[in-house]
Amino acid sequence: MEFDIPVAAHAPSQLAEHEYVDADILRTRFAVAMSNMYKAEVPLYGDLVSIVQGVNQSVLANDNTKDSVERITLERHGAIRLGSPYELQVVRRIFCLLGMFPIGYYDLSIAGLPMHATCFRPRDSQSLAKNPFRVFTTLLRPELLQSPEARERALSLLQQRKIFSDIFLDVISIAESQQSRFTYDQAEIFVNNALESFRWQSVAAATFDVYNTLKKEHPILADVVCFQTAHINHLTPRTLNIDLAQVAMQAHGMEVKDRIEGPPKRECPILLRQTSFLALQEAVSFASSSNHPEKLIDSYHKARFGEIEERGAALTPAGRKLYDELFDEAMEASRTTGQEMDETVAKAFTEYPDTWNELRQQGLIFCEFTPTGKRLPTHLAKRDEKRGEFLEQLVLAGIVSAAPITYEDFLPFSAAGIFQSNLGNSSSSAMGHKKPYPDQEGFVKSLGCAILDSNTLYASIQRKSIENCAHQLGLSAFDLIRDLP
Repeated sequence: MEFDIPVAAHAPSQLAEHEYVDADILRTRFAVAMSNMYKAEVPLYGDLVSIVQGVNQSVLANDNTKDSVERITLERHGAIRLGSPYELQVVRRIFCLLGMFPIGYYDLSIAGLPMHATCFRPRDSQSLAKNPFRVFTTLLRPELLQSPEARERALSLLQQRKIFSDIFLDVISIAESQQSRFTYDQAEIFVNNALESFRWQSVAAATFDVYNTLKKEHPILADVVCFQTAHINHLTPRTLNIDLAQVAMQAHGMEVKDRIEGPPKRECPILLRQTSFLALQEAVSFASSSNHPEKLIDSYHKARFGEIEERGAALTPAGRKLYDELFDEAMEASRTTGQEMDETVAKAFTEYPDTWNELRQQGLIFCEFTPTGKRLPTHLAKRDEKRGEFLEQLVLAGIVSAAPITYEDFLPFSAAGIFQSNLGNSSSSAMGHKKPYPDQEGFVKSLGCAILDSNTLYASIQRKSIENCAHQLGLSAFDLIRDLP
């Protein structure tokens, strides 16, 4: 089995009617059910999970990750593509009931894709430790489509489709009326119906001609609007060594993406590195025409793939600024010199510090600080301005440990690179000559609520950990926090 966690493992055998399912437990049940469904739909995904777990087991003994083995084994991110503000708002309600909230805004128009996105995920360290399931959720931007005909056809299909059942919408409303909680019976209905909304359907919603018209405009447009559900596009297990996993995937005979997206290989991983096996051809039937929906044409669709990721430390704004500058420098060098992107990235990032002490001391990463239990020496019991940074002195003295906070979010260029590789259409753009631009205000309006800022969340986790250290050591939290860069 992929997970040794039965769906109802956390449910007592007898429950009073007023007892409710904890959102963290429900998220785990949903993530496990989603993974099992996707494994049945895409058997190669099951092989991918086995490869990743084998790699993780081989490196865990020497790995210094602060995350638990259980978290890493369970960890997944998924991706869905939505077509309308209504679909996005319902998905927001679904994920809210699972303890997942919209964090961050991603503009994919910079890569020629008429889409923007957010990440739904848990927002506090306790929930993340229990299950960090996250879903990268994109929304079509029809105003960026070059072709008026494609735009009209896409909007017509989206207006007609219904990806959420009435029963599903009813149970969502019931939970919201119960302070966003489910009884165990309601939770079962919720999970089963959620799976149906994200399940692959072998009969498309579009006719064969309409599908081909939209596919010609851009394959991602056809994938977003031509189907009866918001089918899960991929599920991504986390590996502790993506380079080893990439080799293992190739040895298994998988057709693997030609390069790993994100930062170069480092001693101290930062942000996110991603790769995948390429999208598979999947059988699908289309109506021959709108006048004869009963007459089907058998064909195929190619969009779903298997991705893996290696997560590193979350960067502070200063750390991300340096990262972006070096990455832009590498991209420009690749364009002007013709060198391979991996080569120019590796060269540029020799300027990025690559020890945890340097990264922490230069304020490039967020850390979670924990008292080690070691007694506080008298000479460190009171702040001495001459000694320099007090918090750093406590770390170097072994009084406090500093663990990098795991990056829980995404990189727009990496996401776009994965999408384009799997669509086999990296040179074309549905946007034509339209200039890319972000529209966070428009996305928020479509979403129906504010988007949380990831840096604020990472900083909050860091600050709370420092306050806890100060409390346990009998020190002033102000004296520790003011030392942060």
